[in-house]
Amino acid sequence: MSDSNEAIYEAAVRAMRDGEAVALATIVDAGPSSPRAPGAKMLIYADGRTEGTVGGGPSEAWVVGQAREALIEGRSRLISRSAEEGEDVCAGDISCFVDILLPEPTLLIVGAGYIGQAVASIGAWLGFRIAILDERPSMVSPEHFPDADVLIGGSLDAELQSYPLGEHVYVILVTPHHSPDEEALAILAEREVPYVGLLGGKRRTEATFGRARALGVPEGFLEQIHTPIGIDIGAETPKEIALSILADVTAVRRGGR
Repeated sequence: MSDSNEAIYEAAVRAMRDGEAVALATIVDAGPSSPRAPGAKMLIYADGRTEGTVGGGPSEAWVVGQAREALIEGRSRLISRSAEEGEDVCAGDISCFVDILLPEPTLLIVGAGYIGQAVASIGAWLGFRIAILDERPSMVSPEHFPDADVLIGGSLDAELQSYPLGEHVYVILVTPHHSPDEEALAILAEREVPYVGLLGGKRRTEATFGRARALGVPEGFLEQIHTPIGIDIGAETPKEIALSILADVTAVRRGGR
């Protein structure tokens, strides 16, 4: 464990790029018996792992507990603790600002066709991190997706299985008709993602759901999938369809109707 600010910041950036929320605790005030001065930092993960230190002992354990609570709540907070009589030298008075660092919301667009390209363009403009996945490596290129942060070409199920899915990843399935959407649904059913949208008409969706059920995908998960994807605005062109998709994603993200 390193307590250098550079190592702590690098770990924070790495966590957010992996889709993981972390808490950065910084001492803003410390009593004379505190082993660390104001400015000392520690990074806390949701599972209790840490990077850096704010002094060790009971005070640090208390900071970790408070930071994990703040991560669950998703809100930064100022915390203060006074040392109790009889505690060791590492339990001085301490005040910390716990800053909750959330990963940027990500659009994982599965399918590199015209609609996928339009979703990527508008999504990037809205501030989403853009990840593209397609079984056709030739389609996953900076020329097709100049705004993408991550380009993945390869087996849909293998790449989706290894992708860091989580509560900040919104999944858009706009694959060609021959692509195995049911395999993607089988993987997504076991992961915590806030949105799964599936492109396709009623007949295609029913066929996909039938194959998904055969793979053991729960009915409850299928009922949560947004399909036909997007808000009904009478969209016809790829850009209009992308607009309707991102309006739907935004409604889910912001708690709209």
